[in-house]
Amino acid sequence: MTDRNRTADGDARTPARRRRGEELVAAIHEAALEETVEHGLGRLSMEGIARRAGTAKTSLYRRWSSPEDIVIEALYRTYPMEEPSPGADDLRGDLIAALALMRDGAMQPVHGAVMAALLEEARRRPDLHERLYSDVFDARGGRFTRTVLLHYAEHGHIDPARLTPVVFDIGEALMLKYGLDTFALPDDAYIAAIVDQAILPAVGHGPGPPPSARV
Repeated sequence: MTDRNRTADGDARTPARRRRGEELVAAIHEAALEETVEHGLGRLSMEGIARRAGTAKTSLYRRWSSPEDIVIEALYRTYPMEEPSPGADDLRGDLIAALALMRDGAMQPVHGAVMAALLEEARRRPDLHERLYSDVFDARGGRFTRTVLLHYAEHGHIDPARLTPVVFDIGEALMLKYGLDTFALPDDAYIAAIVDQAILPAVGHGPGPPPSARV
């Protein structure tokens, strides 16, 4: 073994494994999110993302034109998405799961910090605000509980006329208000209360038989 194959302390060097395809994309996404947390969106650079991801800057430019493009795509890939029961047979459980998904996503340190940084920046940049909604939030289903409510309406369990923008906002609005009031995240019991006392009555599934069953 020659000296060129040894490190300064005499250990043999292990050639770095070259990542390709989705493995490389995932590493770049992770690096972009971590760079955003550390430096903020305004100071994000292709060089910093490439260095953190352990890849060449040219690899980034083959797919993205700016650091912001990478962050937006990374958020889209990692943003929670509701998965209601295929048979539409557990409205309450699916609504609770949707709001728990919102809460649990906020508990992820990197994801939560990136979202906070981008929303703050979006207050000064209408273009970023529009892009967050079109490329991330709306692209992944819009308001939490919206996907579930539409799914049950399509299966005939909810009157579509009841699904107004205000009804779609109920779950998220009460979750956010809880956070503003307590500086904490709601527990499972509070999420269940939002569903039982606010969302279900709003769509005609409150205490007592549903409207279609009333005489």
